[in-house]
Amino acid sequence: MSRVSESDKLQIGVDATRELSLRISVASLIKVLFNNPDDGNIMLALERTATLQKAQGKPDVMVMAKPFGGAVRLVNSQAFRQLIGDFHFDSKLSRQEGDFRIVTRPASWQTVQDMCWEHLKHPETGILDYKPERELCEEFEDTLHANITPDQYQLKKRGMIIEDYPVKTHNPRSPGSSTVRIYYIFEAWIEKPDLINRILDNHRSYTDRDLQELALLDAGKGRRGRANAILTLPLDALVEYYRSLPPNKRSRSIWFRKHQIAGNVLAFMNEVDQSRYNAYSAKSLYD
Repeated sequence: MSRVSESDKLQIGVDATRELSLRISVASLIKVLFNNPDDGNIMLALERTATLQKAQGKPDVMVMAKPFGGAVRLVNSQAFRQLIGDFHFDSKLSRQEGDFRIVTRPASWQTVQDMCWEHLKHPETGILDYKPERELCEEFEDTLHANITPDQYQLKKRGMIIEDYPVKTHNPRSPGSSTVRIYYIFEAWIEKPDLINRILDNHRSYTDRDLQELALLDAGKGRRGRANAILTLPLDALVEYYRSLPPNKRSRSIWFRKHQIAGNVLAFMNEVDQSRYNAYSAKSLYD
């Protein structure tokens, strides 16, 4: 896994300042799809995560279904700084892991967008590392306790989505920071029957309540208080539900079939109106 070099870490600061006030988060989202072996319907797979939080001093476990994927890595921070000017990481953890979660001048936002789009077309520049294969492998291992290999799915670039309006983040690395986001969108079709069956078995084996209890057990062992499983949903039904919502509510966290779905799921739901985003389609990747 790529990391920022030790010398770079020492040179780059942490946390927002009066000038470096805009938080930018760049991540890869993977739309994981497969055909249901029972009826042939297209199914969407999401990562279902239970996380221990503190609510008014009391433990509370939130269960949220979210896209597979994760933070893009910033692997050449000095070249990046030459492009956009000064920046800090949003936290010591982001600096340690090289995550593209930064704070910079608001005037640098357009330059960051342009750089990310060019990097999607020309990843050999080496400033960023957005490998979706790595994220998919790590998260499937976390949920299924199984290794998956690229021959078990077909992966395609679908483009880039920009969330241009700053929204205060609930991320514990930088709570309350005004954040804009860039998502690299990929689509992974699962084709191997044995892997599809494992995904469906995992979905059926854990209720949200089960995950809450497992997260509490994890915390009781002195760990982070987390538990993971997979949620599978019929894509057509989810699309129909999104279309039934007013456009201004589609990008919020929603409840669907008694499961809480993260707001950023909308970012790869190209079947639904995504006018709140600036979308760069994969069709123009090689123009």
